[in-house]
Amino acid sequence: MHQEPAALLRSPLHASHIEHGARFTDFSGWRMPLRYGSELAEHRAVREQAGLFDLSHMGQIEVTGPEAPTALDYALVGHLSAVPIGGARYTMLCDAAGGVLDDLVAYRLASHRYLLVVNAINTRVVYEAIRTRCADYAAWAADRTNERAIIAVQGPSAAPIVEALTGTGLTRLRYYTAALLDIDGRPAVVARTGYTGEDGFELLVHAEDAVRTWDAALVAGRRHGLTPTGLACRDTLRIEAGMPLYGAEIGRDVTPFDAGLGRVVSFVKPGDFVGRTALAEAHKSGVTRRLVGLVASGQRIPRAGQQVVTLTDDGHGADPVGLITSGAPSPTFKRPIAMASIRAGTGDSTRLAVQVRGTTEPVEIVPLPFYRRPR
Repeated sequence: MHQEPAALLRSPLHASHIEHGARFTDFSGWRMPLRYGSELAEHRAVREQAGLFDLSHMGQIEVTGPEAPTALDYALVGHLSAVPIGGARYTMLCDAAGGVLDDLVAYRLASHRYLLVVNAINTRVVYEAIRTRCADYAAWAADRTNERAIIAVQGPSAAPIVEALTGTGLTRLRYYTAALLDIDGRPAVVARTGYTGEDGFELLVHAEDAVRTWDAALVAGRRHGLTPTGLACRDTLRIEAGMPLYGAEIGRDVTPFDAGLGRVVSFVKPGDFVGRTALAEAHKSGVTRRLVGLVASGQRIPRAGQQVVTLTDDGHGADPVGLITSGAPSPTFKRPIAMASIRAGTGDSTRLAVQVRGTTEPVEIVPLPFYRRPR
């Protein structure tokens, strides 16, 4: 029997995107802007001035209650009770075997109130897991995704734009912190976080305030070169910044250690947490693969799923050592770049190549991230 696909969700800013000439894409059950004009121009706007993103497809899960800090210490791999009020923490939700169910950012908005911003594709999974893991604590989870919106201002000129929006100086708002501020008289969570490798802010507002916040940002950003930007350049920006994507660099078959993100796992926090035994064993036994950056010698672009092999002296591919997880042409470096999960023990000086549509394309291992913003 034919079954009609579920209707795609739309951001509260959907009409604004149409007004600005967006080309849309279907992403994790949402209809979201892919680009407005040139992907390359949007990428450069973020690197050189500022870009304006709609991230309302990201899940927002609120956890409250007197035992919320303890419950999240159990539910997540990070030490959430140690996060100060107004702080943020990049962390992960793992299963009992240590596989990653999602990577997320947790904001501590008050002593017993946290907001988890999660990947759109995993919102339901995270909500159900958090709700179940909080069941034995005086802590309660609520999915606020459809009530809220997220607007990001990213780039070197982000700070003066957001200062104009909030009417307050932001020097006290350090990287990975958040504050409850007003934008145009309406309450918002303003966080100095992002997914581009640049300085930037994420504005978490009520859905009914999304359009006025978006419009106000465009007005405030006019003299700073603020440009509406879509998901296409968001991907090239995050690859240059060496930031993982769920379903690419991380997933249920990957532990945080396999992805080079073992630093997010806290074994010193009090009590147990889901996945602790498996992750302790993974840490003790050592990883079998590692995440590396690759730069191609030619102009053919490595893509996810393509095989990484050792390269013989006569230029032929030999021993398979891993797979490309993400790849793109780098607008900043004007060369193809990629991230790859390769066999542990493969040295940085090992001659490697990627199998691209039947040809062997030489690549070089380079440190991640590819791009670091000027200080």
